[in-house]
Amino acid sequence: MLRGKENPYSKLADLNDRTQSAGNSSYSWALRGVSLEVQRGDVFGIIGRNGAGKSTLLKILSRVTTQTEGRIKVRGRIASLLEVGTGFHPELTGRENIFLNGAILGMRKAEIARKFDEIVEFSGCARYIDTPVKRYSSGMYVRLAFAVAAHLEPEILIVDEVLAVGDAEFQKKCLGKMKDVAGHGRTILFVSHNMLAIQNLCNKGCVLGNGQLKYIGNISDAMDFYSKEEINSISSITNYDKNGSPLFHSQDKLSFITEFKILNLEKNEIHEIVSGNKFYFYFKFESHEKIEMALFYISINNLFGARISILSNIYTGEELNIGAGNNEMLCSADNFSLCPGDYLIDLKVYKKSSNIFNIENIFRLKVAESDFHGTGKIPDAEWGGIVQIKQKWSKA
Repeated sequence: MLRGKENPYSKLADLNDRTQSAGNSSYSWALRGVSLEVQRGDVFGIIGRNGAGKSTLLKILSRVTTQTEGRIKVRGRIASLLEVGTGFHPELTGRENIFLNGAILGMRKAEIARKFDEIVEFSGCARYIDTPVKRYSSGMYVRLAFAVAAHLEPEILIVDEVLAVGDAEFQKKCLGKMKDVAGHGRTILFVSHNMLAIQNLCNKGCVLGNGQLKYIGNISDAMDFYSKEEINSISSITNYDKNGSPLFHSQDKLSFITEFKILNLEKNEIHEIVSGNKFYFYFKFESHEKIEMALFYISINNLFGARISILSNIYTGEELNIGAGNNEMLCSADNFSLCPGDYLIDLKVYKKSSNIFNIENIFRLKVAESDFHGTGKIPDAEWGGIVQIKQKWSKA
């Protein structure tokens, strides 16, 4: 009993399924029945969609969050980088936080002092090392936090998506450092939506979905499983629930996306496109208010979430004023030259500077094989890359 009330953990809870608008319980399992073993020296990638339970798993392993049930066995000293500011005291300087973090990891002052110059050099924060970290930018915070976590010789290094805050140069340094850490027989658990980083760094991995373990094995098989799961979960959709209410609504519930599909030149619905042809993205936008100068963004991504291209009226300079009621929107895609395969579409809508919609994976776009070059030679889906380019060869 908790203060005279029933124990909420004794109740039957729903799984963490984001596709369901409501469940039978007011409780939801962030993780359920997840059982895995990571060996010493493994670089283990944890893959899954937003809300799959990846960060929760890392927090439990790092002892930041306590699990409701189950057991965790850890051998070795853990250093975690879960989010900006983890383990840092904002009022202390960078120098003081380095020594504080080292002490938390169980290191002696002499050990920390020996690594101090290397940490500062790696972080690039030497000029501000005696400044309270509350005055650091988020990028500086992460640079120093990662430098501390990676250089103080933990047996286990746990890194979440926080590295995305840093610039491209620093991310490259971080991945190089993690490879170096792994090369010395230490264990790394890595969560990232950057599948290229996962592929290059990890040797094993698992896929989480709705708080459950979907797959565990070598990293290439895990990534292949994840890509197929993503594709199978998304199709051409009309977004209404079983009660006839729109699934995608703005936070203030004044705007709705009720349909999204692709059309050919005759404005008929099609379920795949041919590379090199023109087609339309079409969606219905229902609003209870007028929206002046609305901005629309259609993001085309590969199966691992890497952005390939964005279509937006902000680039074309077309002013779109949305009236109250139903609005049918069209965006033409000309000279579309993606290689055959499956792609995922995100939709974002803004009014002035505020976000109305940010819908990930609203649609699955299938690009069919075609004679793009008019030679009868069909580009191979595996070796063709992502973009097809019109070309002509001759001797110079």
